[in-house]
Amino acid sequence: MTEVTLVRDEVGIVSAGAYIPQSFISAAEMARATGIPEEIIRTKFGLNRKPIPGPNDHTNAMALWAAQDALAQTSIKPQDIDVVLCTTEEWKEYPLWTAGIKLAYDLGATRAWAIDVQMRCATTMATMKMAKAMMLSDPDVNTVLIAGGYRNGDFVDFSNPRSRFLIDLSCGGGAILLQKNYPRNRLLESVVRVDGSFSLDVIVPAGGTVKPISAEALALHEYRLDVPDPEGMKRRLDKLSMENFVGVVDAALAKSGLTRKDIGYLNILHMKRSAFEYVLQELGLTEEQSFYLSDYGHIGQQDQALSIKKGLELGRLRDGMVMVMVAAGIGYAWSASVVKWG
Repeated sequence: MTEVTLVRDEVGIVSAGAYIPQSFISAAEMARATGIPEEIIRTKFGLNRKPIPGPNDHTNAMALWAAQDALAQTSIKPQDIDVVLCTTEEWKEYPLWTAGIKLAYDLGATRAWAIDVQMRCATTMATMKMAKAMMLSDPDVNTVLIAGGYRNGDFVDFSNPRSRFLIDLSCGGGAILLQKNYPRNRLLESVVRVDGSFSLDVIVPAGGTVKPISAEALALHEYRLDVPDPEGMKRRLDKLSMENFVGVVDAALAKSGLTRKDIGYLNILHMKRSAFEYVLQELGLTEEQSFYLSDYGHIGQQDQALSIKKGLELGRLRDGMVMVMVAAGIGYAWSASVVKWG
């Protein structure tokens, strides 16, 4: 029998769960809807297909199914959870609704308190940073569930050329279960950066207090995601985004006492193919050291949980490896976490 030495005052990932709807839209269908050639959808956008929600695939419901998947892999019971950090998107079953409390209730996490946490696609690593700080500072917090659902793909207007870079937005749920003094999969350091100068570059024009929803706004598709100045955003963001993207990776590694050479598995959100290849090259990695979500699209902040599952499934994420999780979200935010797997 192998002896396991507990590492005190550390936090480990116990499991990761995911839920993916069974309905998909193909690259060919996206090509017809956008007027973009199918080959470009596949090669440039990096999409073979992406999931679309079925009639029961509501946002927080998908979070629940992902959380149940995560718990099913462990001996931890819902009643053992102390805190639920809910990453369910703002686009959910009802407006002005606290999804985390409902998620904890439906899961049976009767002892847990819950809070909704939002930073778009960079949310997961920010919540991991929060979860670790909570566990190491509060003796009553020992088990934290990070879980959420995502279907912002509903806001993609295929007919709008200004927002074409968002056509990979899809849907699904993700969950990561963390525990204090868990002897495996140690969460090391996390880094988050933001730049609010980009906060109005990607918006849904109508539906808020600035421009309430109206029949006219609906007719003009102003309830969908839009980029008011795509060329201006691209000019300002392109170089800065990649610098910050790689920068948070380097900073998280340095805080963990590691370097790029230590990375074994890159857990990265879905992005256009050339950007994915650039990050791999910049970090000195091969595609076999990551998982490209070409059949799933971008499930927002739930990409990380799915990447853990796929990495383990394919044998790309193995004991002894350093996993770096990294993402960027509109707003703009960049975040990275380092995990010593095994």
